[in-house]
Amino acid sequence: MTATVNPPKLPLREMFRLGLFQLGLGIMNLLTLGLLNRVMINELAIPPAIAAGLSAIPLFMSPARVWFGQLSDSKPLWGYHRSSYVWLGSALFSFSVWLALQSLWQLGESLYTQDWSALTITWLIVLALLFAVFGLTLSMSSTPFAALLVDITDEEERSRLVGVVWSLLMVGIVIGAITVARLLGTPAAEVNPKEAISVFSDPIRATALRGAIDRVFIIVPSVVVALSFLATWGIEKRYSRFGERIVDREDQIGLRQALKILTTSRQTTKFFVFLIFMTLGIFMQDAVLEPYGATVFGMSIGETTKLNAPFGIGTLLGISLSGFLIAPSIGKQNTARLGCTSTIGTLILLILVGETVDKNLLRLVVLFFGFASGITTTGAISLMLDLTAVATAGTFIGAWGLAQAIARGSATFLGGLTLEIGKQIFPTHLFPTPLLAYSFVFSLQIVMMALAILLLNQVNVKEFQETTKKAILEVIASDVE
Repeated sequence: MTATVNPPKLPLREMFRLGLFQLGLGIMNLLTLGLLNRVMINELAIPPAIAAGLSAIPLFMSPARVWFGQLSDSKPLWGYHRSSYVWLGSALFSFSVWLALQSLWQLGESLYTQDWSALTITWLIVLALLFAVFGLTLSMSSTPFAALLVDITDEEERSRLVGVVWSLLMVGIVIGAITVARLLGTPAAEVNPKEAISVFSDPIRATALRGAIDRVFIIVPSVVVALSFLATWGIEKRYSRFGERIVDREDQIGLRQALKILTTSRQTTKFFVFLIFMTLGIFMQDAVLEPYGATVFGMSIGETTKLNAPFGIGTLLGISLSGFLIAPSIGKQNTARLGCTSTIGTLILLILVGETVDKNLLRLVVLFFGFASGITTTGAISLMLDLTAVATAGTFIGAWGLAQAIARGSATFLGGLTLEIGKQIFPTHLFPTPLLAYSFVFSLQIVMMALAILLLNQVNVKEFQETTKKAILEVIASDVE
């Protein structure tokens, strides 16, 4: 009989290395929900509801997160429970997003030359399928990564790990915003931002813009793949406590048993719904913030891409401050509540700043919005890791990822749809500015965040831990019998 050697504590330098994976995801998020959405609406004249629906498809692939999480719990790949899924998934999602961009150009050109012909609809279907593949492979990578964070830490370490890792997510957004704006160069600045006229109306500009954006989608995803390997190489082998936490052989806790454990506590449902409303409250602006800057403030594609920089800096500050100071002082649940309340205040400011048409004020408000979002994110994610049964961490992380991704997908689509509805209620020919249509979106976000606070007040971590521990023992006992 061999003695069990306890894995060492995760040092701070390794926390920062792990954060490189999130840094890469931050850059990818900028490309898909930021740059591509702006290009579809303002440069290719695709209706906002359709553009938002396409951007939301990867997030609606989120049911796969539960399956990928359970798969990483029970079926090691190339000798690893988590790392191999992270590596393979990152390579696949990086390639699929490049293919999606090529299909988008075909869709845009067909829409301009043939309107909604059979060929245009065919390209729309192809693009939708590629966005679905991107979403599946993103789930394949990100869910095992989040489960790895549970595997390598104890409860008291997680707030700090969340603060570090999710801070680098925001660093990725900031770096990505600056890098993408530089890589795009001058072709983007030539677009008339206040008019949604297809870039294919000007073949020279279309060629220049396509070349610049293609270059971005070759360089950036390649860097993201490299970061995923650099971030996780050797971490699981050295620091994972996964094996010692499984009280029986891990492959005996299958998907059916894991789902039984997942649904035992009513706290699971409450937190699941809280995550949905919270995510809607934060991310409905994803589909409309850059078009908001273009249409109301007259910002170019480079300028609207750079809006991600103050948002990322603000979120980084919010995550860092809350992860190291606020959450340890007032608790994870109170931190999430503070973040939700602050987000409501910044959404109100986001509406008011539209009256000024001042680009610098918009950047400042976006900075505040990011700060409030960072506090909310830290509180919610720290709470999420506490509401995770370690014996089936992949399945629980998959469920929380499912809630967030459903909400992100719904938020992206609802943002675009609400903007369309707002344009019908407040048509431009009757109102001198489209501000009211965008304010309609931000107001709905305020309602969602208020509902999130009501649900958060009902979450009880102690009750969850007691009921899931009992459920795990019951599942194991029934399997033995």
